[in-house]
Amino acid sequence: MPNKILILENGKTFSGDGFGADGTKIAEIVFNTSMVGYQEILSDPSYCGQFVTMSYPLIGNYGLTDEDYESKGIYMSGFIVREYNDMPSNFRYTMTLQEMMQSNGVVGISGVDTRELVRIIRDEGSQRAMITDIDADVDECVKILKATPYETEQVKTVSTKRIWHCRTQNPKFTVVAVDCGIKYNIIRKFNECGINVIVVPYNTSAEEILRLNPDGLFLSNGPGDPENVPEVIELVKKMKGRLPIMGICLGHQIIGLSYGAKTYKMKFGHRGANHPVKNLLSGKVEITAQNHSYAIKADSLKGTGLEVTHVNLIDGEVEGMIDEKNRVISIQYHPESAAGPEDSGYIFRMFLKNLEAVAGGKLNAEKNRY
Repeated sequence: MPNKILILENGKTFSGDGFGADGTKIAEIVFNTSMVGYQEILSDPSYCGQFVTMSYPLIGNYGLTDEDYESKGIYMSGFIVREYNDMPSNFRYTMTLQEMMQSNGVVGISGVDTRELVRIIRDEGSQRAMITDIDADVDECVKILKATPYETEQVKTVSTKRIWHCRTQNPKFTVVAVDCGIKYNIIRKFNECGINVIVVPYNTSAEEILRLNPDGLFLSNGPGDPENVPEVIELVKKMKGRLPIMGICLGHQIIGLSYGAKTYKMKFGHRGANHPVKNLLSGKVEITAQNHSYAIKADSLKGTGLEVTHVNLIDGEVEGMIDEKNRVISIQYHPESAAGPEDSGYIFRMFLKNLEAVAGGKLNAEKNRY
């Protein structure tokens, strides 16, 4: 017999079997179309305060492995799946999904018709939802949902509270990464390019960053509305032209806001590993991994100094920007996820070239002093 119920803000309900942590939780409900990668999704800080509906039906069948987490913390509120498998067949697994969710307070419900649920979210938009016991008063729960405000401090929740380093062998440069919810694989990509990474809290000042003597500045992905992190927006305004800057996902949106562009909340966002994006610089189409609720208004970029470099082929969303003069680049999707056959790591090499160009200019300026 079902023991849990999922209640949507619009009054629709889905009954099912609970797994993971027990209890009642309220969160924004979204969906992800990826066929694999539930561990990376679970450990992605960008899902802070959200219920994630997996459109692929079978979840849990390969367990979780110690090497595949994308962050130190689990910030997702809940998982909604069609079929949960608690007997992993992967020789690498060290923990089941159920065990990880229990130890981190993440609720789950299985046996749900996720096809219908995804269609509701797609047609009506993301909305608040509740996972609770099957005998709950639905009408009362809907009233509670409608009165519950959306979270606004997700970045503060997921960001590191202290500075930490991730070094590589024979480094060429050092980059400060502003942690709005950074994923480990981004740091690995920088290390592969010969770049040491210093991860700092989201509210670190420009003066503190410059004291670390970095060669470049990186703005990470993260959850929520980019307008809710004015500290990072002001940081970009102060650092533009002083260091090469790169942003991914939330960092991309923050760069847009710092230049005077506008952002908006999408109807249901982009979440999955199969989003087609056209690179206007090369003319190629990239199949990308994405996870975001907000996007930049294309018509608001006029006169800002930012040029669009990538567009989403489904809805025309701005997926990449560049300011060549100030050596600023940004990407909306997750290039570190390598979702498609194309080498998505080229954006890191573009940033590396900017670091090399600035370093070369400093070297020439130093020589000209003598």
